[in-house]
Amino acid sequence: MNLTVPEGTVFGLLGPNGAGKTTTIMMLLGIIRPTAGNFSLFGRPMSDVAVRKRVGYVPEKFQLPGLLKAAEFLRFHGRMHGLGGASLEHRIVALLNEVGLGDRASSPISSLSKGMQQRLALAQALLNDPDLIILDEPTSALDPMGRMEVRTIVEGLRARGKTVLLNSHILADVEQVCDSVAILQKGKLERQGPMKVLTSQAITLHLKVGGLTAGLQDQLSKLGENFRIVSTGEVTEMELMLPSEELVPHIAEIVQAQGGRIYALSPRQESLESLFIRVVKEGRQA
Repeated sequence: MNLTVPEGTVFGLLGPNGAGKTTTIMMLLGIIRPTAGNFSLFGRPMSDVAVRKRVGYVPEKFQLPGLLKAAEFLRFHGRMHGLGGASLEHRIVALLNEVGLGDRASSPISSLSKGMQQRLALAQALLNDPDLIILDEPTSALDPMGRMEVRTIVEGLRARGKTVLLNSHILADVEQVCDSVAILQKGKLERQGPMKVLTSQAITLHLKVGGLTAGLQDQLSKLGENFRIVSTGEVTEMELMLPSEELVPHIAEIVQAQGGRIYALSPRQESLESLFIRVVKEGRQA
């Protein structure tokens, strides 16, 4: 695969289980080595210590030291970054407040819920004020309010010019915060591009037609993909996927030319979830 993440954006790395998302992140961080090819960050090899200092990371599976208190855990990681003194203490207070744990600084990590621990791990990733933040499933254990708070944090990072690489199965979160996405399948890059471009290339058309004949149905089914009849009766409901909204007037003309009656004609832009499922299915059939 050939993956490019634009600076100062939120980039979503998507794919079904086993597609290679976490493996890609681990190679990017230098935790494991690729059998071929290479990664660079900010135009420099990942082996460069100066580059590593510009990266923050929340792994998918993390184990925090339960005996440490929340502030102690951040203080320990801050010192590993070379931070200390009053500036580190102010940073710890600010980050705990940012992730909604301002009142839990003195709480042992073992007393925190899984969602709280996940937010604490996010605070750890931001300690060194990194330019690139890599988040592997950052909202998987969070309730809706926690997910909203994480989205707000990510949007704030982008507003400050940071780059965020986000791996998540929660496509609703990805759709709300990501500028661009890449979809992996079986270790290969199937699709990549700006969110608005990828989800605007196809539309789902919902039709309600009276007087549907076999000939008209056949013509409609050939104009798009995933044609299906939703319900039948005097008025037939159907859906099909079109490559472009420019075909919508043409479909209306065909229905009228064949003596059909249009009761509803509703184009709907493809969602990220629909795009994801379609791309994964196509990859499995290839």
